[in-house]
Amino acid sequence: MLVPPFNQQTALQKVRMAEDAWNSCDAQRVSRVYSEDTRWRNRSEFVNGRAEVVTFLQRKWIKELDYRLIKELWAWHEDKLAVRFAYEWHDDSGNCFRSYGNENWHFGADGLMIQRFACINDLPISADQRLFHWPAGTRPDDHPGLSELGL
Repeated sequence: MLVPPFNQQTALQKVRMAEDAWNSCDAQRVSRVYSEDTRWRNRSEFVNGRAEVVTFLQRKWIKELDYRLIKELWAWHEDKLAVRFAYEWHDDSGNCFRSYGNENWHFGADGLMIQRFACINDLPISADQRLFHWPAGTRPDDHPGLSELGL
């Protein structure tokens, strides 16, 4: 587990590890990087504790199908990381979206995230406007990131 204080290399690793976990769409796997008493604000929803994280993510991925996420480190300082991200998905009616956002992360000394604040906006797109094309799971190392895609 990577623990603070972060430097550029460990901050980049922490972000990629988070991206890989979220792209698994496995709520239990994702939840293990958060402290038992983690606190989130995700859009207008407040999530408290690891158990609520699992419930939140399970509900999220029932709605957001063919989820593909790219995260990019924006800034870091000691035990805090700022991340920007975009993810693509579609609903059960076939409507496609690209969701853009920023997250602020605060970690405990053990490397578990104790706070996550996310601001997210959804942009309707057509299926042919999707840019994130890889099989479900981890983004391949040779797939462009947000900056390379102009996002």
